Amino acid sequence: MSYSRDFDRLSGSFYVDRIGTWTYTVEAWTDRFGTWRSDLEKKAKAGQDIHSDLLEGAGMVEEAAQGTRGKSGQELARIAKLLRDERTPPEQRADAVLAPDVVQLMNKHLSPSDLIAAEREHTITVDPPRAACAAWYEMFPRSQSNQPGVHGTFADAERRLPAIAELGFDVVYLPPIHPIGKVNRKGRNNSLVAERNDPGSPWAIGSADGGHTAVEPKLGTLEDFERFVERAKSFDMAVALDYALQCAPDHPWVTEHPEWFFVRPDGTIKYAENPPKKYEDIYPLNFWCDDYPALWEACRDIFLFWIARGVTMFRVDNPHTKPFAFWAWVIEEVKHRYPETIFLSEAFTRPARMKGLAKLGFTQSYTYFTWRNTPRELRDYLIELTRTEMVEYFRPHFFANTPDILHEYLQTGGRPAFRVRLVLAATLSPLYGIYSGFELCENTPLRHGSEEYLHSEKYEVRVRDWDAPGNINADITRINRIRHEHPALRQLANINFFASDNESVLCYHKHAGDDHLLVIANLDPHHAHETTVHVPLNALGLGDEEYYYVDDLLTGTRYTWSGSRNYIRLDPQEHVAHILHVQRPQPANA
Repeated sequence: MSYSRDFDRLSGSFYVDRIGTWTYTVEAWTDRFGTWRSDLEKKAKAGQDIHSDLLEGAGMVEEAAQGTRGKSGQELARIAKLLRDERTPPEQRADAVLAPDVVQLMNKHLSPSDLIAAEREHTITVDPPRAACAAWYEMFPRSQSNQPGVHGTFADAERRLPAIAELGFDVVYLPPIHPIGKVNRKGRNNSLVAERNDPGSPWAIGSADGGHTAVEPKLGTLEDFERFVERAKSFDMAVALDYALQCAPDHPWVTEHPEWFFVRPDGTIKYAENPPKKYEDIYPLNFWCDDYPALWEACRDIFLFWIARGVTMFRVDNPHTKPFAFWAWVIEEVKHRYPETIFLSEAFTRPARMKGLAKLGFTQSYTYFTWRNTPRELRDYLIELTRTEMVEYFRPHFFANTPDILHEYLQTGGRPAFRVRLVLAATLSPLYGIYSGFELCENTPLRHGSEEYLHSEKYEVRVRDWDAPGNINADITRINRIRHEHPALRQLANINFFASDNESVLCYHKHAGDDHLLVIANLDPHHAHETTVHVPLNALGLGDEEYYYVDDLLTGTRYTWSGSRNYIRLDPQEHVAHILHVQRPQPANA
């Protein structure tokens, strides 16, 4: 560790070059030789008597030589003998012991006499790059058929992979692919009564066809799924699976291990509730049942089963409703075997619990981004995520929509709202995602005031025309390409907001090295806005009178700006935002 006299601080660093958990601590001791050496230099320069100091130094060098073998030990013994040699002038002996190579030997071989260590060891978790930066695409395999009314398969989903890769996504995330329960199966739009051909909710896991380590027969076989994973990898995309620890009433565990569930006094098993909502098609697990060690091991083995089939990324459903002790245990168990595993926490809950899940080991976390829609809300939220201690443990994942959440902003803002939320999600955080249908601007709610979709894909098969008029595929492709090309968008804490004279316009600067981006977005999807933006010249390394270019990466247009105050106009029917790459003019002789 090195010492900074100006700040009176010691600091040190080390490289972490392997995925996994690293452990470190801090040790301290009195630098006896360094202190003696400093005093000797001062006395020698002042012409003072250093006879006694040389003898004191000889004792320390002899002490270091005693435990040192080979050439190093011989050199230390020679220096110690020289320090005691009265025939050699003191100045010459001092010069010999102050030589840099002798200092290095002493620092290495003189054992501390009063070493103390920090009270505990600290850990650092090193994850794969996609743990920190990735674009996710969520799709239901059963909806990938191109024939209305026909249940899709893994083969159908595999045929969609080239198009998803062309859009620029890094991860394909699948909701549960397991057999769906038939008992109390939900019908369309969450109806309590299912029609004969209703497929049910994928989150009602388990039937006579198997549980969490089986696949829904209508999707295909386990071999079909493995082929889907390999095909995704050929496009440099990873597959993420939903990990939902709940069971349908006909899940095999219900008959094999009824003790793993909550049993009512009348002997029946309690289904899930979140008043006023009821989930009659789901039984929650009792993680503190008498047989909980066996239950926990079975839940761990689900991870291990799918990892063995090429999946190392999991979106974990509602982790805040399970014990923290379980998550701490199972994440450690899995990462001990497979340190590259990534866990995404889907916890839309109280801040303390969201933060607690991140601290205990979840790699990424869903956020409140969906409900932050004004410039002030977004500024305040990003400052919390990037300027507080949260930045040390909480990797925010900005999903623009989910099968459960269709925000009012998207319901009422139309196509411009989808376009601007895409820009914000993809540039505010290096982790973002969309749920399929977002590219088609699907925005019809179940009812007024609801965030549920009408004809929700959770309860029925949805066959879409992915190139339907009004789609924003071109926007998605362009923005994902910008993310891959600009390192400024692959970091989280490098964001700084700057001012606009219009309260509907959000402005922020992101940079990495010489890569500087200015994002300017009109958050009003209904009206055009014009304003003066106050460019942070100091952060860009620009002078007050210096002119510079800004290239709009969304349109390919170049603007020449000068100074900090510059005019912009954004009409949401045309351009909802600028993503401006700042460039200095090249010298004439360059």
